[in-house]
This record gives sequence, C-alpha cells and structure tokens, in this order.
Amino acid sequence: MTTGRYHLALTTGGRPLLHGWWYSETTARRKFAAWIGRHGARITLTDEESGTLLTQWPQTQ
Repeated sequence: MTTGRYHLALTTGGRPLLHGWWYSETTARRKFAAWIGRHGARITLTDEESGTLLTQWPQTQ
C-alpha cells in the first residue's frame, strides 16, 4: 500500500496527533479545513511529491 501525495499532519505541543495522506488535493484541503480549530494544534498540508508546504494553520508571520 502506498501513501497519497498530500500529507496532512496535526500536531500539538510539538507532538503528532493525527496524520493523513490523500491522493486528491481537494480531499486533503477539505480535511485540513475540518481539522482547523483544534485547541493548541498546528496543522500542515504538504505535497509529498514536490516537498512543498501548501498551507498551514495557524499562519506564520
């Protein structure tokens, strides 16, 4: 089994809580939106193929 191209990671206090990999960027972004609002969490969405950080929450200055 292979993982999808889009990796979603939710961390809090520097520790991973949830991970997900999707083949569809649309699905990954929908999951990203659903995960926002978790208390004290940091969420990143990365394109694993290119290594590009697509978005994160909270946004960094």
